[in-house]
Amino acid sequence: MTNKKKTRPVDWEPFLAGISSGKTVIEYGANRTVFWQGEPADSVFYLRRGKVKLSVTSHQGKEAIVAILGDGDFFGEGCLAGQSLRIATATAMTDCTLARIEKALMARTLHEQHDFSELFVVHLLSRNIRYEADLVDQLFNSSEKRLARMLLLLAHFGKESRAETVVPRVSQDNLAQMVGTTRSRVSHFMNKFRELGFIDYSDSGGLTVHSGLLSVVLNDGGEQH
Repeated sequence: MTNKKKTRPVDWEPFLAGISSGKTVIEYGANRTVFWQGEPADSVFYLRRGKVKLSVTSHQGKEAIVAILGDGDFFGEGCLAGQSLRIATATAMTDCTLARIEKALMARTLHEQHDFSELFVVHLLSRNIRYEADLVDQLFNSSEKRLARMLLLLAHFGKESRAETVVPRVSQDNLAQMVGTTRSRVSHFMNKFRELGFIDYSDSGGLTVHSGLLSVVLNDGGEQH
């Protein structure tokens, strides 16, 4: 077993402060679309504050949530790798503050500022590892275990190994899209987790995830639906 070092989140603000022309700070209200799938991919976004969901819609109109991003995340960076069109829709889930960085400026900054580019590559690799883990989760684990893992990820569990509140509270429809199951199955498992004391709902609509939920992820059993 390898020892995992705790790493602090990167403070991108000093790097971004040095970028002026070609960067725009924008405020988005909850439920506002940042960009649509199929639009020209001409910029990278940095999420200073808030929550943003990335979703993909099939030709048949079926939507799947790819990721939910939080403070300090970048998105839309596919334009740097030759994507001419957005492959996903980005939507603000809460009030957000974003920095929009034009593609050419971002590419130049990565080329000229080596410290920035090294941290940016590590950031992208870390997220790629998460996406690979999501794929393995979809292929091999039960929907109950996938839901438990998603709740732990949304609550950022593991940073300090304590209960945290998922803000904003993600709807069961959204959870079903993220886990790849039906809303009725999500409702069934959420009720089960609540009865077992793994999660709690607050009067304000928040959802608190407790460490006991780890037992579902570590358990080889679980309902296979």
